Amino acid sequence: MSRSIRPDAVLIQAVIAGALSFAHLHDLAEAAGQTGWKAWAYPISVDLLLVAAWRRLRTARRDRSAWTWFVIALTASLGANIATAGLLDLGNVPSWLRILVAGWPALAFLGGTLLVHSPAEPVAPAQPVDEPAAPEVEIHRTDEPAPAPAAPLPELEPAPPQPAPDVPAALLDHARKIADAHRASTGTPMPADVLSARLGLPAPTTAAIAAQLQLT
Repeated sequence: MSRSIRPDAVLIQAVIAGALSFAHLHDLAEAAGQTGWKAWAYPISVDLLLVAAWRRLRTARRDRSAWTWFVIALTASLGANIATAGLLDLGNVPSWLRILVAGWPALAFLGGTLLVHSPAEPVAPAQPVDEPAAPEVEIHRTDEPAPAPAAPLPELEPAPPQPAPDVPAALLDHARKIADAHRASTGTPMPADVLSARLGLPAPTTAAIAAQLQLT
């Protein structure tokens, strides 16, 4: 999908300013006796020195040499713009201006070399922050006797089995009659729990009767 390119006002202004400044520097160099390709090389030299000084200022703002060369390159660019605005007769350029134009390449080369190869400002190392020391805590140790081991619990002896209760003979005969009647009517032995419900006796007594009658 193509994206539409929106014109940037600042970019357009930069292109216009660069083109006009380039043309003014060319016209001034040509009027000062630099013809052909030499007249086109002067604007490039001025702009390169201006860019080198600007980059140096971004990394070392306190560098006086960078400010000096930035002002020199800016003066050369603005001077050409003003000189070609009608304040200077390009048909009769003064001798001092011809000397400045002729000596500019050496001056620009010196400035560019100093800007590029000068060491940058050393970055001061960060000072360590003294953190407050943690307060020392004194630990007082007391020699206390170790607790005595707990005495083992006595082993519990199993309870002796309870003797089966004595069942009277009359009660045993009554229970046998009930069990026989149940066998005769159902054909199966009478369960012990049914006998316990019929007799209404406590569980030990019923269990003893069921054991003697061999009931399940």
